[in-house]
Amino acid sequence: MVEPTLVLYGALYEKAVEVLEETLRETGARYALLVDRKGFVLAHKEALWAPKPPPLDSLATLAAGNAAATQALAKLLGEVRFQEILHQGERTGLYMDEAGEYALLLVVFDESAPLGKVKLYGKRAAEALSRLVEEAMANPPKLNLDTEYREGAKALLDELFGN
Repeated sequence: MVEPTLVLYGALYEKAVEVLEETLRETGARYALLVDRKGFVLAHKEALWAPKPPPLDSLATLAAGNAAATQALAKLLGEVRFQEILHQGERTGLYMDEAGEYALLLVVFDESAPLGKVKLYGKRAAEALSRLVEEAMANPPKLNLDTEYREGAKALLDELFGN
């Protein structure tokens, strides 16, 4: 089973959400997501006025695949990497930037959000999120289940299986 590369808990998660909220405020974008390179959503935020978002898990998975393909293209062209990716349709755009080695920032915007602002504040957000991701990778959370919980769970399982 594929699992996320990293997980954000507590203060790191809250800081990531704050960065995403600020990005939405500064750019006027619809949605901002932090995803790992496997396509798992680590944190997300949507503007209050934004329409119902697309399925975020599908968006994250496809964007991660797109980023991987783009990196392969960069290598074919002699570049180490292409750091940011931009897709623009008639009414909607998607800005992707590396948030360190393990994650990506996705910003979904419409024609009312100036592209220059999306790129400027997206870059700033990606840098801030990169630092949070590095911290999460350096200090993975430890889940300490207390003795009472462990004993209660064991008793429930024993009861369930007739032990």
